[in-house]
Amino acid sequence: MGKVLLIGAGSSKQKLIGCHENVNWCGDVVTLDNNKDHSPDVVWDLEQLPYPFMDSEFDEIHGYEVLEHTGFQGDWKFFFDQFSEFHRILKPGGVFCATVPRWDRKWGWGDPSHKRIINEGTLVFLDQDEYKKQVGHTAMSDFRYYYKADFKCVWGEIGQDILKFILVAKK
Repeated sequence: MGKVLLIGAGSSKQKLIGCHENVNWCGDVVTLDNNKDHSPDVVWDLEQLPYPFMDSEFDEIHGYEVLEHTGFQGDWKFFFDQFSEFHRILKPGGVFCATVPRWDRKWGWGDPSHKRIINEGTLVFLDQDEYKKQVGHTAMSDFRYYYKADFKCVWGEIGQDILKFILVAKK
């Protein structure tokens, strides 16, 4: 599997999506959390950019129920800057696996620590090919002047309370 970054996992090290989910990790796993009490390998606030990793360092990044705790709804610059950082530290073809609460369920906005919602529509803005297809034909805003990274959503599933997705870094 290679090198994996697990962000914001707290004390959990369970793999929730991707190849061989719900099994032990294989390869080198680096944990990152902002709470030192969880004993992560790296104590870091995900809102502090850049992240303390080298370019193309990871084959996979996993983030379960963490992205909604960073940034603010409507702060498009942080949204694109954060995903540009994920893109920077992923190898070409690397995957970003994540879960977020559904916007229309009680946990989406019910948790007082949630600061933004990411849904399947949000992910479209991470794919440069979508801009080519949609800008001028739909209501999609054009952020290509600012956002230069590129992810392809290769899998998504809407569950009862969460959205699961896998993005591939196109480089």
